[in-house]
Amino acid sequence: MERLEKYDREFKLNAIRLGSELGVSKASKQLAIDSSNIYKWKKELLKYGDKSFCGTGKSRFNPEQKIFSEQKIKLQRELRQLQFKIEIFKSSSEYVSQGRLMTYCFIENNLKKYKLKKLCKALGVGINSYKNWKNQIVSPTLLRTNLIKEQITSIFFEYKEIYGSAKIAVELQSRGISIGKRQICDYMRDLGLVSKFRRNYKSKSSSRFYSCTFPNVLNQQFTIEEPSKAWVSGITRLQTKSGLLFLTIIMDLFDRKIIGWSLSNGLSVKDTTMAAWKMAVKIRKTKMGLIFHSNRGMQYANKMFVHKLDSYKLIIRSMNRIGNHSDNAVCESFFISLKSELVDLNNLLTKKQMEEKITEYLENL
Repeated sequence: MERLEKYDREFKLNAIRLGSELGVSKASKQLAIDSSNIYKWKKELLKYGDKSFCGTGKSRFNPEQKIFSEQKIKLQRELRQLQFKIEIFKSSSEYVSQGRLMTYCFIENNLKKYKLKKLCKALGVGINSYKNWKNQIVSPTLLRTNLIKEQITSIFFEYKEIYGSAKIAVELQSRGISIGKRQICDYMRDLGLVSKFRRNYKSKSSSRFYSCTFPNVLNQQFTIEEPSKAWVSGITRLQTKSGLLFLTIIMDLFDRKIIGWSLSNGLSVKDTTMAAWKMAVKIRKTKMGLIFHSNRGMQYANKMFVHKLDSYKLIIRSMNRIGNHSDNAVCESFFISLKSELVDLNNLLTKKQMEEKITEYLENL
């Protein structure tokens, strides 16, 4: 087969100029080329101007022009990617701040607007991880661990937060689940479950969680005349078809608005109070002398959370008096209203359905 002839940019420009002077037919005969080539080159020149004819002819742009063109294309592509990331970060900030689960929910809700691959790349999420979440695919080991954790949590609250690891181990064995006391201790630590009847001696874990208690400064003064003067916080559990979810809220007493919240499978400090606080300070600025009131649970009375609040300077900590739940009556009242609308023990929701309902409920308050 005869090899196709290649022509450089200069030749094509001369052919177009000659075609304009002599006519396309005469120019094609003089140059010994097909007249269709001149028409095609003229069309390309009109469309692309200086950027035309940058293919693989016998002569190309000089090296400086080629490098500049390649760099320009690369920078334009990077700029488009950066603009996309900024757009995604602005839209997803409230979801991402609440952890990986809510990030997956954001991706799920925006698939009609963006491609899955681009969303996952911008948010640093693996496509397979998202698909596994969507299809609820988990390994047998993780499935068993989650099942045991749900059983431990259920037993703990069923027996009024009294049972420790030893009694929970006996209860699990009676239900056909064989597991050691030490492993239950680890799971309870991950879930943030601490028995009300701890031993009298100070262990490392109990001192770590319960060494940071504060007096009741708020003193049930629930009527506040300006924002960011007093925030209250609480945690409640929500029953679903597939186990418990834990809702942590932070409310500004000025307008009773929920400015921070977190929905989690466990009761770790990171998943509850830390996540809710991170959202709250994004939505509403703190002020000097802000009172932050809560109960005396380990999610609030731990060094990690105390250090976080101390880093904001001049925040006054306040906690319920021992055994006095009315000190945080506003939060308790809110939880009662929420559960009356969203929790039906005769027709339980799945965890995903509950997450969607809670999100809608809080965003529309």
